[in-house]
Amino acid sequence: MEGYILGGRNIAESAFKNSFKKIYGEKGLKEFERLFRDNFIVKEDFKNIAAMGANAIRVPFNARLIETKPFKYSPGGFSYLDKVLSWAEECSLGVILDLHAAVGSQNCDWHGDSSGKALLWKMEEYKKRTYALWKTIAARYKDLPALIGYDVLNEPVMDKKDTDILKRFYQETIKAIRTEDTKHTIFLEGNIWSQQIDFLSDLVAENIEISIHAYCPLNFTFNFTPFYKYPGFVDGELWDQATMYRYLEPYAKFSDKHKVKIYVGEFGINWRGGGWGELDWLGDILDVFEKFKFDYTYWTYKAVSQHVFPDGIYQYIANNDYIKREGPVYGWENYLPLWRAQKNAIVNFWKAENCAPNQKLISKLKYYFQK
Repeated sequence: MEGYILGGRNIAESAFKNSFKKIYGEKGLKEFERLFRDNFIVKEDFKNIAAMGANAIRVPFNARLIETKPFKYSPGGFSYLDKVLSWAEECSLGVILDLHAAVGSQNCDWHGDSSGKALLWKMEEYKKRTYALWKTIAARYKDLPALIGYDVLNEPVMDKKDTDILKRFYQETIKAIRTEDTKHTIFLEGNIWSQQIDFLSDLVAENIEISIHAYCPLNFTFNFTPFYKYPGFVDGELWDQATMYRYLEPYAKFSDKHKVKIYVGEFGINWRGGGWGELDWLGDILDVFEKFKFDYTYWTYKAVSQHVFPDGIYQYIANNDYIKREGPVYGWENYLPLWRAQKNAIVNFWKAENCAPNQKLISKLKYYFQK
């Protein structure tokens, strides 16, 4: 659960849940989690994705979904991953399992479910628990036909001088997975939000792909600075397809040099009506991906439409009491006072059937997915 996807502040998922639990108790929180996961993404969403011509879906999950305490796992958590792999098989989609929030957090950001610290890098116990988690996941899913592989850590962030720690973490994770599964792909993300990859050259091997994320230029794609247009000058630099090519070319050279595939696990754009070059940006970056033979998955499938961050191929456009764009409280934190009286309405609001498909984005993506 990411705040902006639900129209609100980017606070850690666990912080929101702690606030919810104070009001509704442990039993109420468990019900909330169950209802969210049973309604926010369902089999119909996988059908929507397949209808676009996509052949893969990257499924983010939080370690807290599965792990209840060290080396003990919640069957309920696995049941949701079981479902998505089953739905994917029915829809002829492959699944990349993405550890989006690791035990202790791999960065200091809300999407790592962090309290402001990246404790994964400080605590050997947390590393061991993550190795054990991936070993368990590989043992459970290695024989399922929809599985593509394991994106072992979303957007790790650490000082450049500490990348040996990240490299050792990856080595141990690979070892843990390979004790159970020798055939599926392991995706290794670069340091600094999946940008820096040179230090990973020693880890290239069979069925390894290197993963990057590409939101360049960020102030345009996320609309952090309004009124930028593409192609055009962003922060004083001309951005067009040639610039995009130069930005991504070092990754292509790394791919050629080390004979390894590059997978763009995330790329996407904030939609502001289509009048600012959003589709031009999308077409240009996809052209470059295709030229360099990069694999890719778009971020994100569904979100509340708002003025910043990639806000979804399926967008919730209307305003309501659970979004409240006028404030002073935005998005999901409005669930806290309203849940008891309006639970059913909130649950219904989560469903994709209430979202508007962005047909222009879908048409552009479909063209490239079907190439």
